[in-house]
Amino acid sequence: MKSAARYRSWRILLLLMLLPLLAGCATTSARTQAEIPAMHSISEFRDQHFAEVNDPLQGFNRSVYRFNFYFDKYLFLPVVNSYEFVTPVFIQERVSNFYNNIGEVRNLTNSLFQLKGLESVTTLGRFVTNSTVGLGGLFDPATSFGMERHEQDFGRTLGYWGTASGPYVVLPIFGPSSLRDTGGLAIDTGINYGIYTAIDPFASTGNSLAITAGIKTVEAVDERHQQSFRYHESGYPFEYYMVRFFYHQKREIEINKPLPAE
Repeated sequence: MKSAARYRSWRILLLLMLLPLLAGCATTSARTQAEIPAMHSISEFRDQHFAEVNDPLQGFNRSVYRFNFYFDKYLFLPVVNSYEFVTPVFIQERVSNFYNNIGEVRNLTNSLFQLKGLESVTTLGRFVTNSTVGLGGLFDPATSFGMERHEQDFGRTLGYWGTASGPYVVLPIFGPSSLRDTGGLAIDTGINYGIYTAIDPFASTGNSLAITAGIKTVEAVDERHQQSFRYHESGYPFEYYMVRFFYHQKREIEINKPLPAE
């Protein structure tokens, strides 16, 4: 039984690693036939794990998925592509490191919520090291020092303490989520806002709101820049189900929940 569970875990991990490859295998003919490929029924796969994801809001989710495609194609990606075109790769890497270092605050708070002492110490060490030796997070010496990055969020914290994922949800702009992870996103956002408001580093400038808006805009562009996924570039007619499946299984693995038995 253990070997079978281990096999399933490795199989899922392999599928996750193949997702970027699938996303990159777009065909020109498929894109010219229709701007958005038809999202077919998956009734023939009822015996597969695809159908096991709780998705009672599928009609709404598909509409949001379509909105995200148009938002990505006509607004978000043109901005990201322009950013990548005018910004040297060296600067792009420094920007990504800076925001990743800020993200250590979220990682630390959720490691503490999960009572993971060693992980919390490592994350704190990364933040302090990269904020000082790494020149405010522009560089990442902590990784070369052996301090591994531990991605955490409140959705994982809820899952760690036994909260089920709940119905699958597609959020505008943010993309795939679940009821649990949507609540976690709201909590993380509230905590970050509270910390930022308490510190308020730009209060003395008189333009705190404008500066903050600029920082958050660049953060959003950088976050999309770091994501390789592009809507409907897989050429796969069941992309909605594929994304739903991979997201659900990835989150279950991240909180170390056992995969369903076959």
